[in-house]
Amino acid sequence: MTVISVDYGDKRTGVACCDNDSMFCYPVTVIDDGYEKRVIEKVAQIAKERKADKIVVGLPKNMDGSLGFRAEACGEFARILGEESGLETVLFDERLTTVIAHKALNVTDTRGKKRKQVVDALSAVVILEDYLKSQKNKND
Repeated sequence: MTVISVDYGDKRTGVACCDNDSMFCYPVTVIDDGYEKRVIEKVAQIAKERKADKIVVGLPKNMDGSLGFRAEACGEFARILGEESGLETVLFDERLTTVIAHKALNVTDTRGKKRKQVVDALSAVVILEDYLKSQKNKND
């Protein structure tokens, strides 16, 4: 099953994908656009090109598990994206994914403008890896 994941942001949105066997996750792109409608169109197009079966959208919960304004925006984004793409679109807890992405970029000494360009795509990879692990654990 091919799954793509989305780290939806106000200015940039990271997109990641996995291979058909859901073994390897990799960054696809960062959409540098804050207009929701265009972002949805671009993500739906990527899903179509990659022949995705499902889309996972990161849900930014607060550390106490509650949902704030940003989580509501991501929920609405996911709903519209599902309608636009015609694919099952699920929300998945993305707490600390950006922190993990920044730590990975520290290890590779990625700084400045390059870091800004890749952190959202790397966050989408972390979201997808965590989602796939959770699904595997459900089936074990």
